[in-house]
Parts: sequence; structure tokens; C-alpha cells
Amino acid sequence: MMTDFNFAATPYIHFGNGKRTILGELTGGFGERVLLVTGGDSFDASPMCQQLLEALSENQEVRHLRVGGEPSPSLIDAAVNAHHHFDPGCVVAIGGGSAVDAGKAIAGLLPLGHSVMEYLEGVGKGRDYHGPSTPFIAVPTTAGTGGETSKNAVLSEIGEGGFKKSFRHEKLVARHIVLDPELTLSCPPQVTAACGMDALTQLLESYVSSGANPMSDALALSGIRAIRDALPRVFEHGDDVEARAAMLYASSMSGLTLANAGLGSVHGLASPLGAFFPIPHGVVCGTLVHAATALNLKAMQERESENPALAKYANLGRVLCGKDDLDDGEAQQALLEKLEAWTVQLKMQRLGVFGIGEADIPRLVSNSRGNSMQSNPIKLTDEEIAGLIRLRF
Repeated sequence: MMTDFNFAATPYIHFGNGKRTILGELTGGFGERVLLVTGGDSFDASPMCQQLLEALSENQEVRHLRVGGEPSPSLIDAAVNAHHHFDPGCVVAIGGGSAVDAGKAIAGLLPLGHSVMEYLEGVGKGRDYHGPSTPFIAVPTTAGTGGETSKNAVLSEIGEGGFKKSFRHEKLVARHIVLDPELTLSCPPQVTAACGMDALTQLLESYVSSGANPMSDALALSGIRAIRDALPRVFEHGDDVEARAAMLYASSMSGLTLANAGLGSVHGLASPLGAFFPIPHGVVCGTLVHAATALNLKAMQERESENPALAKYANLGRVLCGKDDLDDGEAQQALLEKLEAWTVQLKMQRLGVFGIGEADIPRLVSNSRGNSMQSNPIKLTDEEIAGLIRLRF
């Protein structure tokens, strides 16, 4: 019998090479003023970005905000204060996950003029958000977080006492998403690799999550199939538009699956690791996913041999390795070998590179028990989580 489930509504997705050209038409439907949020200077200086700016500015008044690095609550508040009275008809974010998260949060707060700390999970004032939100349009230029399809904006304070928390609500979901693979062509190899491993990890964790459902499973598997051949290709040949398209599709599917099924231990640890240390989120995923998968399999085999996630891990092994004739044990081993090989091939950095050591383990473990860890397919002990961190020093 098929299990009961809920699945959140998805935005209008425009996918394909050259789809960026419709952006002016989309924004024109929301009025005469646009707040544009972009990421680093490299994309801002590119011909594609200049063409987009010119297209937007032809018939609308455009204000431009740049976001360097992961957005903080203070950055969001400053942007809201600066542009609240501008009252744009829509907010457009063009960039990687940081730009998309920043744009999403700013859009949600512009009509109200409130601080994001009123609503930020775990560290805010606990106020319920009811909107309204300024219409939001997301145009990702990397293939990793899938943040364009989700309802949450991840904000960070990095350092001692830092945090990585979400501003989350259905009203924050984008009205339109423009997925143009050509916009990802300038993404450098190591960023491409880290983003790709992030998307892979999100698809894998949401597929085996305790919150998975038939619809999230179908989307996760379609994303895994897209990544299977595309990730190594796009790392070695960044100008391969077909591979870029497959990765962009997989990334957006991972945003839908994580939003509807939850994640697991890698993302449980990614929150404190990213809060306390200057480690990119995709690198956390890329360096931990093999070890975390091996740990989950071992724990289930020892303590929960009937856990349905064991069979799902085996299915992932068959799909990711393209070998349908493997039995469950062989498929699980093939999955681990593939993940380990990609960790090496894509040159994922170890945690020690970022100054993480033995003395940091207790606070990392104690801060890893958030929403993502709650949907891991098996409850891990503190000792197991500590061991996972040590494996990747």
C-alpha cells in the first residue's frame, strides 16, 4: 500500500539554454521597480550579467545589491532597511546559493521592514512569519544547493558562538525559477565539484531519509541518474553544456526533495561545521558523504537489520553505478566505492585543512542534532558522530 504523504507546491520552472532572455518579461509582470541581488564580482563582470542588467533596465528601475560570501542576518537587515521604501515589485537573485538565500530572505522582509532575527529558527525571537513577501525570482548560476526551489533561506554567523540557521516559510518560495545551464559555464572546477557533491548528498540523504515519500523518491532518483554521468564530466570539461544542464536539473531536484523529505547526518554536521569554521558547505558534503554513508550502513546492519533504508541504499548503488544485476550487499559496497572514488577524483579537502581538530569534536557533536539529523535513517550515537568527524581530519 502506498503511504500517505504531503508535497509542497513547486514554483514555475523555466529550464533550458538561453532561458535567461525571458527574465525581463517575467519581472515586467510585477511592476516598474526591481531589486537585483547578485553574488561575487566575477559574474557581475561577465558579458552575460551585463546583458541581463541591460535587459532589466530597459523598462524598469533597477537597484543592484551584491552579496559576497554567505549571507548574515546583519546583511539581510541592512538590505531591508536600505530598500524598504524603494518598494520593488519583485526581487531577483542571480548567483550561487548565497545570493539566492539572501534574495529570498530580503524579499520576505521588504514589505514589513522587520529584522530577520524576529523569525530566524533557533536563535531568533520565535515570532511566527505570515508575510506578505515581495515576489521573488531565482536565477542560479551554480548547481549545488537547490535553494531556488526551497522555502528556506539559510543565514550564517561564522566564528566562536556562530550559527547557521533558516528563515523558513511557504511564502518565501520563488514565483519563478530560471534554470539556464549557460549561466553555470563560468563556474570554476573546484566550485563545480563542491556544488555537485552537495547536490548528490542532498539527493542521497533525502532518498534514504525517514521522511521520504514516493514523490520525493522519484525526484531523487531522477536527480541521481542525471548526476551519475554528468558530475565527473563537468569537473573535467567545464564547457560541456549538456553536463552542466544535467547538474543544474539535479541540483534543483535536490532542493525539492530536501524540502519535502528532509536530510541526514552529513547536513546535521554541516550546520555547526559551517557556523564555527570558514568551510564551504559543498566541501563539508563532499568530504563527509562517503564516510557518513558507510557509518549509516554499518549501524543499521548491526542494530536495525530490517531498516528499509538498507534496501534503498542498495538501490542507490545500482542506479549510481549503472549495474542493475547486483544483489543488495554488492550494491551497497558499489555505492561506497563510487562515493569514495568521487571524493578523491573531485579533490575534496579534509576537515583539518580548515583548522578543525580533536578539541572541536564535543561542540560539533552537541550542535549536530538539528532537523537534518532527526531524519537520518538511523539514530547515531555521540560516539559514532565523533568518529565520523575524526575520519575526515
